[in-house]
Amino acid sequence: MIRWFRRGGWRVDGSLPPVRKFILVGAPHTSNWDFLVFAGVAAHFDRHLSFMGKDSLFRGPLRNLMLALGGVPVDRSTSTDLVRQMTEEFAKRDDFVLVIAPEGTRSKADRWRTGFYRVALAAGVPMVCAGPDYEEKFGRIGPVIHPTGDYDADMAPAFAFFRTLKPKHPERATIPG
Repeated sequence: MIRWFRRGGWRVDGSLPPVRKFILVGAPHTSNWDFLVFAGVAAHFDRHLSFMGKDSLFRGPLRNLMLALGGVPVDRSTSTDLVRQMTEEFAKRDDFVLVIAPEGTRSKADRWRTGFYRVALAAGVPMVCAGPDYEEKFGRIGPVIHPTGDYDADMAPAFAFFRTLKPKHPERATIPG
């Protein structure tokens, strides 16, 4: 992954915090290539990324591949249960970087989903803002946010950071604030 990242002319701007558990809030998410940029940034720091996937993807022949790629199976039958599932996942692991795209889609969204924030708050882990800047070919790492329960105040620096990035498809980006 790191070779693809570097050969493509990508660089890293910023650094990850020294903690072993956090949520990597990835935005703006406008292309399938965004995850590869995040993976390149993680490889640069010798960190392994995890992501959530619906549990049906982890059945049969895809199970081992999805787990090897960092997938964490989740039962999406109830939205509130997802926070509990991810909180439990953080509790049982010593090293866990969970990447979440709060837009929830690569298309233009009406709003951000807030599950990433609720998981961070419940699990007691920080959120690290990161995103691709396609104009300058940087995987940029922004502010580290320790959630307090005041979403608007906590996320204001994140929204300001994400507005500085140049996504692959700007017309699809959704940045609140």
